[in-house]
Amino acid sequence: MRRILSILLENEPGALSRIVGLFSQRGYNIETLNVAPTDDISLSRLTMTTDGDDKEIEQITKQLNKLVDVVKVVDLTEGAHIERDLMLIKVRALGPDRAEINRCVEIFRGQVVDVGPSVYTIMLSGTAAKLDSFIEALGDTTVLEVVRSGVAGISRGERVLSL
Repeated sequence: MRRILSILLENEPGALSRIVGLFSQRGYNIETLNVAPTDDISLSRLTMTTDGDDKEIEQITKQLNKLVDVVKVVDLTEGAHIERDLMLIKVRALGPDRAEINRCVEIFRGQVVDVGPSVYTIMLSGTAAKLDSFIEALGDTTVLEVVRSGVAGISRGERVLSL
């Protein structure tokens, strides 16, 4: 089962490396990883997606909490949450395909952020499933390059991840 873990950690050199090392040592896979400083410059928020059953996620959480740099760990998938992934995708856009690509971008509420003589660069945000669906909807359009940010997530309502 896909899980989204949100981790508050000290913004120190090596903190991210220790977390990634923990996953590597135990044979767990990190599907996406997104990390940035919070409003408190001494802390960073890391959001990652991984696969695992309840027992595996409990084990991962316990191991993460043992790390000195980790302040708090929350499994966002345990409650109501909002998740977004950002994608930049570069596609071949020639002749009549340009109009079809534009329609597809509009349907998915994306944005063409760069236009060249034969290439469009499109920005799209949403759930991972939405981004995957957009790529499928492009059909025979030649995809030249894809860059994705990884999932960023936050709990809905009053629940917060803070000190």
